[in-house]
Amino acid sequence: MEERMRGIGEMSRESGLSVSALRFYDGAGLLVPAAVDPWSGYRRYSDDQVVTARLLARLRRVGMPLPQVRRLLEHRDDAALVDRLLRAHLARLEQGLADARRELSAARTLLSLESPMTTRLTTTAEALRAALRTVRYAVGTDPELPMLTGVLLDAGDGAVRLAATDRYRLAVASLDATLEGPAASVLLPVALVDQLLAGETTGPVTVELDGDDVVVGTVRGRRLDAEFPDYRRVLPAGAEHRLDVDAAELRTILAEAPTRTVPTGPDGAEETATVLTLGDVEMGVNRAFLLEALDAGGAGQLVLELDGPLAPLAIRDPRRPGDVSLLMPIRLTA
Repeated sequence: MEERMRGIGEMSRESGLSVSALRFYDGAGLLVPAAVDPWSGYRRYSDDQVVTARLLARLRRVGMPLPQVRRLLEHRDDAALVDRLLRAHLARLEQGLADARRELSAARTLLSLESPMTTRLTTTAEALRAALRTVRYAVGTDPELPMLTGVLLDAGDGAVRLAATDRYRLAVASLDATLEGPAASVLLPVALVDQLLAGETTGPVTVELDGDDVVVGTVRGRRLDAEFPDYRRVLPAGAEHRLDVDAAELRTILAEAPTRTVPTGPDGAEETATVLTLGDVEMGVNRAFLLEALDAGGAGQLVLELDGPLAPLAIRDPRRPGDVSLLMPIRLTA
């Protein structure tokens, strides 16, 4: 029996592929017509090509890339290979669906479909200034490290903390505040911090964090577009050596402590370290940095904690257990 041939229009109706798609797959070499009239260019397709076209249509409807479609069609009699190609594409589709779910979940949060985006803290002007003053001294000034040139306001998990670091010292202060809305971490520019520290208002104050905007009472600013390092990872949970000392007494110890000039690098640079002895541990510190930490913390009893001569020195105020200043040591020996 002579094989029936059909034109491109009929082939389109039988296969589910549009006429333009049939022309495209002809040009791509995936579905070349059985015959083409040399004068009119009219395409004609055979019976067995209808099955191929239907298979091609289904594979493309599920987004299988052309190279994989071509390979599958060329090896359609190899059942094991066809199965591997279909399974691999299904795995890609499932991964794409998982990725889409994550992106849509993030979009839902950004669009505030499930929770408000504004975080609101209620505290007092005095408490806010005290917390800012505790950490302000540790703000970095290196323009190449913009993430260290502000004060982090970290609100979440039922606690509000302020943090600042210049890599050589880290200051963390807790803030007694009522939190409304989602958790938020906002890097406050130092200009805004200094403006708040210069204020003289008293009583309750509201801090609103809404996107890039920061509103504290009547003062408005913009958050820094930088990612503050995870300060929680370096906070000490305890220490081997502990010393209770009065802030005034520690100032006297610093004034009388010996100093030592030590190298800071292979280029011959040097710095002067103040040598402190805590228990049986001798360590080097930057005297100016330690005095700034004492000035920020105020008078009264302090607790010094240390795990060794090369571990950070932790300075705590027992009246404010959530506050801590960490000072990186200066290596006394090469």
